Amino acid sequence: MKYRGTATALACLAVLLSPLAVAAGKCERLVATGSPDAPPYSWQDPQDPRHLIGANVDLLRQVAAELGVKVEVLHAGKREQALEEVRSGRMDLLLDTPLQVGQLTAFDYIHPALQLNEYLVWTRHDGNVLFEGPADLAQYQGSLSEKARLTPAFEAFAKGQLKLQPAQNLTQAFQKLVLGQVDYVLAGRYSGMAMVQGLGMANDLVARGLPVDRPGLYLAVSHNSACNDAWLRGQLAQKLTELPISGASEAVLQRNVERWKAQMQAPLDAPKQ
Repeated sequence: MKYRGTATALACLAVLLSPLAVAAGKCERLVATGSPDAPPYSWQDPQDPRHLIGANVDLLRQVAAELGVKVEVLHAGKREQALEEVRSGRMDLLLDTPLQVGQLTAFDYIHPALQLNEYLVWTRHDGNVLFEGPADLAQYQGSLSEKARLTPAFEAFAKGQLKLQPAQNLTQAFQKLVLGQVDYVLAGRYSGMAMVQGLGMANDLVARGLPVDRPGLYLAVSHNSACNDAWLRGQLAQKLTELPISGASEAVLQRNVERWKAQMQAPLDAPKQ
């Protein structure tokens, strides 16, 4: 009887100390945030302004559901405000941040990236921009949104070699292109697609060639989050590795491109009173 009682106690202790039990007891709910103006990856929900929607939000919800963890994705303000909310630990993770060496003291970046944001060269359909690589763009006048997040290497190249007019946002950059004020715009494949379709410019603008830059958009867990433990980081990394194999990322991106397009067109398509 003595040994049976000891065995039972040890079995209970093992269950309590198992990674799953520790994780479940420590963190049953994640609070995330991200950029409120980066469609189709994340943007503020017009129907529920307290929350964010988008492809990265959908993928995070899918991953969290598979882990049995509840997740809420809140709007925390502009990108810098969102960054501070997570850095402080008031929120647990960012869902669309580029890997920045200076932030490694505040965040654990989960590998692989949730998305690779492929930057393409967008031109007018009748444009005469000819290039085989990024260096060929030096002879043309381009534009880039101030909100763009490039890899450090390409950002340094662009500043040193390319003639890029800054635009307040992607809408303004594409308007410059349509009006002939610039020859090309550097914009993400899916963000560009969502904006071009939403603005009704699909017959005017086209993406050409191969990606010139492919910055990753990462999940980053705050060092100050009570949810930051080895079990959660390991499980997130495993699920993110499985996403591209399943084809889920592509399907979710396409769905959110259409979602953003529909939202942009909704005021135009609404019946007149």
